[in-house]
Amino acid sequence: MTVNELGHELSIMYDNALEGEKATMVHLFGIHYSKVIRENRISIHEILRNTMLRNGSRIDDGYSSEINKGVNLAKYVIERKGLLSYINNN
Repeated sequence: MTVNELGHELSIMYDNALEGEKATMVHLFGIHYSKVIRENRISIHEILRNTMLRNGSRIDDGYSSEINKGVNLAKYVIERKGLLSYINNN
């Protein structure tokens, strides 16, 4: 998966997050894509630079720590089917 594709996936998850759950979706992005990010040594700042939201803006670099939290949590959590369904349907 490329940086551009990761940026696109993050944009979709962020745009489709329920009100008050945007940071949660960013954490879940980090969890879901942690293996890709780590194995390919992809810069989280590069992922954020490759986001494009519906309103034409990008996700703020301040969210890099939230993605990092998700990446770090990935080794301790198990994804639920609902998350995978949510990601695949949006």
